[in-house]
Amino acid sequence: MTTFCKPPLPVTKQLQVWVDRGLQVDDPASAKHYLQTIGYYRLSAYTLSFQSGGSDHSFKPGTSFEDVRLLYNFDRALRLLVLDAIERVEVAVRATINNHMSLRHGAHWYMEEARFRAGYDHKALLADIERQCRRSKETFLRHYKDAYTSPRLPPSWMVTELLTYGQLSRVYDNLAEFGDQKAIARVFEINAEVLRSWVQSIAYVRNLCAHHSRLWNRELGIAPKVPRHPQNGWIRRDVQLADPAVDPNKRLYLILASLAYLLRAVNPESSWCGRLKGLLAEYPEVSRAHMGMPDDWESDSFWGSPVAK
Repeated sequence: MTTFCKPPLPVTKQLQVWVDRGLQVDDPASAKHYLQTIGYYRLSAYTLSFQSGGSDHSFKPGTSFEDVRLLYNFDRALRLLVLDAIERVEVAVRATINNHMSLRHGAHWYMEEARFRAGYDHKALLADIERQCRRSKETFLRHYKDAYTSPRLPPSWMVTELLTYGQLSRVYDNLAEFGDQKAIARVFEINAEVLRSWVQSIAYVRNLCAHHSRLWNRELGIAPKVPRHPQNGWIRRDVQLADPAVDPNKRLYLILASLAYLLRAVNPESSWCGRLKGLLAEYPEVSRAHMGMPDDWESDSFWGSPVAK
């Protein structure tokens, strides 16, 4: 173990580090502005694909700061587009879990430990809900507290609005009756095993987006399962990526396909796939392979389905 001893550098010297490594900077004032408002460490993640791969972190000949900036802008736009799809899917998952479980098991089903698998920390769930009820300023919660003394916690349709998406994904994953999971998954035209995987992996990507983390050229910590017999088709799997070192099973393309599939069930008239195509067309220089995406991805019939308006 060694002691960290790198000193913090002012923006001018941060830029000089890259210049010394071979980065072309045509507009130093603009580059310094980006470093000042975005940060050297965050931007440095977007320089990796432009480096030669040596220990000196030198840049490939001809690489400019503009290349790095464009890649950063693309990733930001991609993140916002993915968040837009996640919002629609998340709201639908919340509503579907509540609709099914409350109609079948009652308005306060989540308070019954028997509704969850053995080993699930049901007490922790209730404690989290109580804590959020105390802290929340939502009008519907104030009304419930003022109007009712029992049960002490509000009904499912209120609670599912309070839970984080991560909590909601764990609730679904730990429902005791597989029949409940199947009925909820049927709304999204997929089986329960795959929906459990997709809800978890989308929750992971949602957290990345919420922290403004990079999506492009990222290996996913939680990858979604590939459906075996999806009702509405699936992306081609026998694809060759421009970079054979990339494992497509751990990249964003599977998440994009999962979101597109779920959006088809949530809103068949969605323009999301069309906007995804438009974004990638706007940045033709961005590597598709680093997202696990083949260069000819648009020719896949999956993306020509009714969801791609």
